[in-house]
Amino acid sequence: MTRFHNSTVLVTGGSSGIGFAAAQAFAREGARVIITGRDADALETAKAALGERAIALRNDAGSVAAARELAAALDAQRVRLDAVFINAGIARLAPFAAIDEALWDATFDINVKGAYFQIQALLPLLNRGASIVLNGSINAHIGMPASSVYAASKAALISLAKTLSAELLPQGVRVNVVSPGPVRTPLYGKLGLDAATLDATAAQIVAQVPLGRFGTPDEVASTVLHLAAPESAFIVGTEIIVDGGMSQL
Repeated sequence: MTRFHNSTVLVTGGSSGIGFAAAQAFAREGARVIITGRDADALETAKAALGERAIALRNDAGSVAAARELAAALDAQRVRLDAVFINAGIARLAPFAAIDEALWDATFDINVKGAYFQIQALLPLLNRGASIVLNGSINAHIGMPASSVYAASKAALISLAKTLSAELLPQGVRVNVVSPGPVRTPLYGKLGLDAATLDATAAQIVAQVPLGRFGTPDEVASTVLHLAAPESAFIVGTEIIVDGGMSQL
């Protein structure tokens, strides 16, 4: 399929996990793909895998200044965007009593503030008919212990999809959310848990998924592409949950 032939797509946090899977899927369907991230080596590896048309740019997803710098860099190259997947994010789990201001600020800077101002900075570069997809999380709905700050940040993104859709639709820009359930990605190993706790947590999570397993990045990426493609032109300001039935229990 070539749903994105002659299209240019930006994926933030696109060097690994769900972001990289989405970038690969966009590229397979004909898009010129731009990815961002903080790890220069990971970006170069991802760029090589995506092909010669791909562009990889270092960027701090939690910085408003960096958001504006990214937009300026793309504008200088006369880039105009047909789809944006706001995927960059962090997940740090801790019990309520152990939460400190630093964890709160880091989470909201990247997951909410950075995403918000990145969209604002990119708006002049969006073609009419462009689609923005935000990466939410099932955690915004299920009340999992130790996820209070992360869940709150993703709930904020889900709210943004509704309000930004109302504001941006007159410009021909749609905003929607894909909310993954448990997915095996590098982010999963960065939750701040030791190996034993991580294994125990994984077992508890799988027990709550009717399909009995973690999802894959490709399974989430397919939904991202659906929301970004013209075929979903009547889907506006909504959330698609990709969680193996976890939230239905």
